[in-house]
Amino acid sequence: MREIFAGLPWWVKWVAVPVIALVVFGGLIASVVGFLIGLLFKLLIFVALVSVLLYVVRKFKAGSSSRGDW
Repeated sequence: MREIFAGLPWWVKWVAVPVIALVVFGGLIASVVGFLIGLLFKLLIFVALVSVLLYVVRKFKAGSSSRGDW
């Protein structure tokens, strides 16, 4: 394989081959990147919701402790 690429011009190695790879695998690459971005977004939403839940629970417990036990 190395011998095949050694005889080719630079523009074939650095321009044509990557362009062909993007055309062939572009859909797969876009799907993987989209999945990872969606996963990251869902993770951020999860962290935000858990943080809000913890804040509300702590606020509620702090307010209820001043009124005494039930």
